[in-house]
Amino acid sequence: MLTGIHVKNLALIDEIEVDFSQHLNILTGETGAGKSIVIGSVNAALGKKISRDMIRKGASDALVELFFDVKDPKALDYLEQIQVPVEDGQVIVSRRITPSRSVSRINGEIVSAQTIKTLGEMLVDIHGQHEHQSLLHKHHHLEILDFFSKKVLKDKKETLAQAYDAYISAQKELEHAVVDEEKRRRDISFLEFEIDEIRSAHLSEGEDDELAALYRKMSNSRQIMEGVSAAYHLTGYDSGAGDATGRALRELSAVADYDEGLGDFCRQLEDIDNLINDFNRELSGYMSGLSFDNEQFQEVEQRLDLINNLKAKYGDTIPKILKYQQENEEKLEKLKNYDVYLDGLKARREKALGALKEISGQVSKIRQEQSRILAGEITKALKDLNFLDVRFGWQFERLPDFTRNGIDDAQFIISTNPGEDMKPLTQVASGGELSRIMLAIKSVLADVDSIETLIFDEIDTGISGRTAQKVSEKLAVIARKHQVLCITHLPQIAAMADNHYRIEKEPKGALTTTHITPLDHEMMVEEIARLLGGVEITDTVLENAREMKSLADAMKEKQD
Repeated sequence: MLTGIHVKNLALIDEIEVDFSQHLNILTGETGAGKSIVIGSVNAALGKKISRDMIRKGASDALVELFFDVKDPKALDYLEQIQVPVEDGQVIVSRRITPSRSVSRINGEIVSAQTIKTLGEMLVDIHGQHEHQSLLHKHHHLEILDFFSKKVLKDKKETLAQAYDAYISAQKELEHAVVDEEKRRRDISFLEFEIDEIRSAHLSEGEDDELAALYRKMSNSRQIMEGVSAAYHLTGYDSGAGDATGRALRELSAVADYDEGLGDFCRQLEDIDNLINDFNRELSGYMSGLSFDNEQFQEVEQRLDLINNLKAKYGDTIPKILKYQQENEEKLEKLKNYDVYLDGLKARREKALGALKEISGQVSKIRQEQSRILAGEITKALKDLNFLDVRFGWQFERLPDFTRNGIDDAQFIISTNPGEDMKPLTQVASGGELSRIMLAIKSVLADVDSIETLIFDEIDTGISGRTAQKVSEKLAVIARKHQVLCITHLPQIAAMADNHYRIEKEPKGALTTTHITPLDHEMMVEEIARLLGGVEITDTVLENAREMKSLADAMKEKQD
């Protein structure tokens, strides 16, 4: 549930903070007072693009914060998945907008715009002023049916998508495999050349590293010999460290009998003398084994050149070269046994196509069964919205090709008057009728939707009188299970409010600012009277407003 919003320095808004409650929250105000800016603020916080020009004149930045009490396990799981800490279901979504950039946060953690949009779709369903126009695009109709049917259709649609991907993969592989005979012979010849070139090298993993180390040693053998020889003489017993250590040991041993404390020094010096002696002897053995074989050096150099040449052509490591060889051997085998390979691909494609046909048929059957249920519920909702003789249904056709969404091409059909044939919405419905049809669909989907907050921005477009009353009653029904925020100009809808907010604008210095006032019961009556009476509010208008509010409250009590 959206428990509150805080907006600062956005368009006409200097700073507002308002708390919302459960059930039906109504927002009213004069045209141009900033009602749509409030809804726009919610959209902006949830990732919708917003112009930098919306920053209030004279301000360096704008801020929108939304406060939610989240209970939906799906939304909480998503927050855990993106590693955003949540305590007691409290979630704060914010967006700070500057002339150069905007930053979105969830509970203080900076997140991407896509993350905000994904979470927003789980928390709020916003019906904008012109969203009902989307009903004129029939691809939305199948989306609505699938959403309604998600409990029985979800697993089938996942299987359908996998079957489609498998079929497309098999089809593409078959298309790529089909080559003419001349090209097949050229490919065989080329593959055989590459495979033979790699095979003849008799590569073994790790030999390039060993050869490189040996080449480095052999190419620097002179420097190695000079360094080792110098070390041998410096540690030797001919004016070297060994000779000096031996003399020091003899001198110290000669006086050790005069002081017992010199015994430890003698033993340490003996150890040093032994170490130097061992080191010098081993170094001498290493020197005797040093030699430079020019023929061996050339062999190492040539072998490295061969391996590096293969790396340049087939892969930058020996394992990659051997993998390339294996892949080419598989390709060669397929080309040499081309007919068998092609038959196998065709069989795989036919099998995939069969599976796709079967699951598409299953999905289509479920859709048609669910469409009858959905049509019945939408028809009932439309009658509640003053479509007295309405008939509502579906028209199913078959797409020319399979898609990841199946084979169905479906759209709504409707008849709003007795004796009229059922036709697509585009041929029948007016703007006001589309608005009511969308509200009927929303009311039906609300029962299967886990989204707790629904926002309607001027759902009353093109309606009045008895129809407006029916729309207000439908909103009240939806608000029994969901939190609803609704911007309206109609007194019938405003009277149904559980919580009512008046949006006004007033001069503030050189600028104009918007503010929101929560209304108590008497203020609600006055606001309804304003919507009824216009400029001058008489006692009669006030009495009518009070009666309208009382009737609305009585109707809600009866629903409960």
